[in-house]
Amino acid sequence: MPILNEERHLRAAVLALFNQDYSEPFEIVLAVGPSIDRTWEIAEELAAEFNRIKVVPNPSGRTPDALNAAIKVASGDIIIRCDGHAELPTNYVSTAVRVLAETGADNVGGIMDAEGTNDFENAVAVAMKSKFGVGAAAFHVGGTAGAAETVYLGCFRAEALKRVGGYDPKMTRAQDWEMNFRIRQTGGLIWFTPELKVTYRPRPSLRALAKQYFQYGQWRREVMRMHPDTVGGKSGLRYLVPPLTVLANAVGVISILAAIGNPIYLFGASGLFVYLLALKLVTLSRWRELNLKSLFWLGMAFITMHHSWGIGFLKGVKP
Repeated sequence: MPILNEERHLRAAVLALFNQDYSEPFEIVLAVGPSIDRTWEIAEELAAEFNRIKVVPNPSGRTPDALNAAIKVASGDIIIRCDGHAELPTNYVSTAVRVLAETGADNVGGIMDAEGTNDFENAVAVAMKSKFGVGAAAFHVGGTAGAAETVYLGCFRAEALKRVGGYDPKMTRAQDWEMNFRIRQTGGLIWFTPELKVTYRPRPSLRALAKQYFQYGQWRREVMRMHPDTVGGKSGLRYLVPPLTVLANAVGVISILAAIGNPIYLFGASGLFVYLLALKLVTLSRWRELNLKSLFWLGMAFITMHHSWGIGFLKGVKP
């Protein structure tokens, strides 16, 4: 578990692991970063309370460094990633280990089941589980069991992690996708199963959501730079949709302004008009599951996610 500033959720997340119905021995490794709250104290209290818990420092506070530090001291043949604010369902470990054995995969994972606790978060949760919002990745929108590019969290064979050298420490974001790509490149199988579902809490504000998706876009471009083979094909091309949307909508706004002097320029806004029409139709189609306030936030969430991701992709990561 990579841990940073998880004072509110850490104890509940760890106790949920002790409630697993998995019958074999297991250990819990907490890689704790330089938190500004009581995370360190709580981690040490838990380690003193349960002898199956190990605590290791993660001075950088970065997720890939935390994961690598935890993997380094882990003694099991199977390694399951989990987060400090996630509460795994009781059958998560037993199901993951069973599917790992049944499929022969190197990594098994399931669905990031976004759930909100207020009108704004409910809207973001719907956006994060919508193909219009995030594309067709099964770990977001669900689907049938089968081979996948990546999965949420992950239940790994330790030998597979060792084979590819663990997580790339440069990858602030998209570290899961990038490492799963390397596992696939070395002949390993990544397997998605809808049997695994973990509740995910969305960001609490538009600003936080924009920052999250901006970074997603930046690091997706970095993955493509590092691994040019991921650019082609249907899966690679879908990552180009947000930046193309940003460019088309920018052209649309400029065209509308130019049309004040000459209406012919309105043709340049056709992409923007199509986007706004699709946005309206998709948002209003959720009226049965969201109240009016959440419907408003849903439209804002779609716009924020699409454009933050696209701008982040266009900007890329600074060398």
